[in-house]
Amino acid sequence: MSTLSRTSLRTFGVAVRAMLVFTLILGIGYTAVVTAVGQLVFPWQANGSLVTDSSGQTVGSSLIGQQFLDTEGNPSPRYFQPRPSAAGEGYDPTASGGSNLGPTNQKLVDAITGRRAAVAAFEGVDPSLVPADAITASGSGLDSDISVAYADLQVARIARERGLSEQVVQQLVASKIEPRDLGYLGESRVNVLELNLALDALSH
Repeated sequence: MSTLSRTSLRTFGVAVRAMLVFTLILGIGYTAVVTAVGQLVFPWQANGSLVTDSSGQTVGSSLIGQQFLDTEGNPSPRYFQPRPSAAGEGYDPTASGGSNLGPTNQKLVDAITGRRAAVAAFEGVDPSLVPADAITASGSGLDSDISVAYADLQVARIARERGLSEQVVQQLVASKIEPRDLGYLGESRVNVLELNLALDALSH
């Protein structure tokens, strides 16, 4: 065997051994360590931030939005409603994404105009009072939170539909407000699923 062949064979052997070592370290060892740390330190988050109802049944994730519809497939007036979603048919976790339409796109302009009119009619308010997140979808299409302004807008309807005082429903919203991350990132928000579960518990 020539010197060149032996050198090539040796180099190939080193490359294979290096690949196997790094596969074990980075592909298996690192993954195992990260998984173990997640389960030990952040088990709720690591397992999907799943939310259960009063009976212990899993009803969703605090990280993924969902629709609250009546028996006919329309937004239920008894529940707080999320922002619109462009993920599949709406809040499809297998089709996360936005509409990718620009602000001057007529299709988006028409959609926003229609949503504003629909929300205003649903809530019984002037269209000028409808907040931006009530008529625009998030980039992921799976946003689980709404603005405090949008939650407040829905208080009167919820109170009327459930036979509760607006003050009681407003206090419930206030108790579920999550502050800005680290005190300055983003905006204050309300998780719709957790708010609706608290609403159901309040009404029982």
